[in-house]
Amino acid sequence: MTTPAQSGALTLDAEALYRELVRGVQSLRQADTRLVGITSGGAWLAERLQKDLGLAGEPGIISSAMHRDDYARRGLTATAQTKLDFDVNGARILLLDDVLYTGRTIRAVLNELFDYGRPTAVQLAVLVDRGGRELPVHADFAAARVALPESQSLALARDNDGRFRFQVEGTAS
Repeated sequence: MTTPAQSGALTLDAEALYRELVRGVQSLRQADTRLVGITSGGAWLAERLQKDLGLAGEPGIISSAMHRDDYARRGLTATAQTKLDFDVNGARILLLDDVLYTGRTIRAVLNELFDYGRPTAVQLAVLVDRGGRELPVHADFAAARVALPESQSLALARDNDGRFRFQVEGTAS
């Protein structure tokens, strides 16, 4: 589904999109697939999916911080660091993220992942694909596709009760 931002106001139901993501992950996942969430929104998704799908153990968490091409400008963030409590070699990995935009975070995460080993396969599932790619990256599953001006950013937020919502920042062009 593609949704343009209308009149500068974009309303996305993060919980409804999460339910779509659950269906998408179920269709992509194989018995030996490991869920790995990208900090921070993707990690929240992976944690909740692990529980909602009744999967044993904890999902992996992966950070893009050390491999970002803008590391000199951004430095390390206060978000969680990479935690992969399984052997990446030969693993089937399903990366989860909240918003796919330029593809630069995914490139950095893949570099980080390969520092831990060589997986058999890596797939990507996201809540929202907002286009604007700068690198040849695509999601195997996106719950929604939206068009936003470059001046706006979209990020997943999590309420105290664990429910998801989106934050849109910046101005509409």
